[in-house]
Amino acid sequence: VQLVESGGGLVQDGGSLRLSCTTSGGTFRSLAIGWFRPAPGKEREFVGAISSSRRTYYPDSTKGHFTVSRDNVNKVYRQMKNMKPEDTAVYYCADAHNDGVLVRRLPAGYNYWGQGTQVTVSS
Repeated sequence: VQLVESGGGLVQDGGSLRLSCTTSGGTFRSLAIGWFRPAPGKEREFVGAISSSRRTYYPDSTKGHFTVSRDNVNKVYRQMKNMKPEDTAVYYCADAHNDGVLVRRLPAGYNYWGQGTQVTVSS
């Protein structure tokens, strides 16, 4: 499976962005995809996921200003709104071994990772 993130860029405080994770080489309908970003003191911070059955998972600390979704072809999205400078990071998507991995909200149990897309929020 290959994953390519896109949609990152520079946005102002309060703005919106939609990140895409385009997959190839696997059976999309069976893929479970997680989103991560680097965080101080952590390997990578979980920032959302969606299972093969479209069940979504969010961080416990989420403030509700983003959603994860998927189409019926090969893309998973992370829609962010009302963005803040603390959202600045490189965002990665990864495919999980199975849907059960998503529940743990940790970067363990993922097969392949994309190269990341940079998101910068200016104040």
